[in-house]
Amino acid sequence: MALLTVLLNWRSAAMTLQAAEAALLALRGIEGALVIVDNDSGDGSYESLSAAVRERGWDSGPQQVRVIQSGRNGGFGAGNNVGIRAGLPGGGRPDFVYILNSDAFPAPDAIRALLDHLRHNPATGFVGSFIHGTDGTPHRTAFRFPSIAGEFEQQARFGPISRLLAGSIVAQPFPERTGRVDWLAGASLMMRMDVLDRIGLFDETFFLYFEETDLCHRAARAGWPTDYVLESRVAHIGSASTGMKEWARIPEFWLDSRMHYFVKTHGAGYAALATLSHLAGGVLWRARLLIQTRDRGDPPRYLRDLAAHAVRKALGQPFRGGPVSAAIVEG
Repeated sequence: MALLTVLLNWRSAAMTLQAAEAALLALRGIEGALVIVDNDSGDGSYESLSAAVRERGWDSGPQQVRVIQSGRNGGFGAGNNVGIRAGLPGGGRPDFVYILNSDAFPAPDAIRALLDHLRHNPATGFVGSFIHGTDGTPHRTAFRFPSIAGEFEQQARFGPISRLLAGSIVAQPFPERTGRVDWLAGASLMMRMDVLDRIGLFDETFFLYFEETDLCHRAARAGWPTDYVLESRVAHIGSASTGMKEWARIPEFWLDSRMHYFVKTHGAGYAALATLSHLAGGVLWRARLLIQTRDRGDPPRYLRDLAAHAVRKALGQPFRGGPVSAAIVEG
């Protein structure tokens, strides 16, 4: 029962080595290998990572570590796909695949907890960890699939509406026990290779964001649900490569990924209604801000950029809004 661990790097070699060190500690006694994929960083990351792996003897350890180059920065899903397709050393096929962010650090028993859960629950396709900050603060990583109602609730941010649409809230309360969820963030996610063989790998149309949502959605449709494993604890810095917390405008890749997800999973009509619902909730929220002093909670011009993007997509025109960064690869 071999496990392939995939660690994606983009211009964060030192942090990636820290994540690899934590992963190797958590992988002790588990058969498999670890592959670090440099997502075409272009800053010497590939060379420094390769040298560090050799110097530390990781390339000949019980969990053989390889460093490979993606050849292009196709985004989070594409970079992880490079590592998954590489397989085990010698071309072997793993039974399970574990993807770990370069800014995520599993506890010594975190990976074993995920693996044991999959072994003991043969009907489960994917499992993910309890993610927390380096200060122990829980991160919200367990979600419901996006929907028209969920889009409205998310933007309206109004207690009575949230209670009315409780079953559609995308960001679920922090789970208090191990159990079933719709989808999980990909900072620490383990998957059955049999499921990936059936549904395919990450959709590389997504540059960043919504790729895990889509993958879990495809698995669920094929009868392979996702479980959240509270016993698997992983510290995560969060947004270390995306710069999400400093966005001055909503990036085009986020808007593209959101639109692609809705069109792919539900069709163009549903995507249009989801966007209208999102805008309606946002307008309601901003109306409340006229009489209440609160942080708007969104980047500047957010609703205008969202609406302009939807119109341009409907007309088949390229979007010309917020900043686009072809350099960002991790969530």
